[in-house]
Amino acid sequence: MPHHIYEKIEVTGSSTVSSDDAIANAVASVAKTHRQLRWLEVVETRCHLQDDKIAHWQVTVKVGINRG
Repeated sequence: MPHHIYEKIEVTGSSTVSSDDAIANAVASVAKTHRQLRWLEVVETRCHLQDDKIAHWQVTVKVGINRG
């Protein structure tokens, strides 16, 4: 059975649109400098509020990168 080794990188993405968009922005940022992204784990979701409304979604994710 093959062994899998992963590196984890933690980043926070933001978006004015949605939490899903914030996650996509975080993954796109990691993909600029790393290859073989394999999975992600949502660590934290929060929002910046302005005028009693959500102004920005902020989602922290851990992205798993294949290392072997």
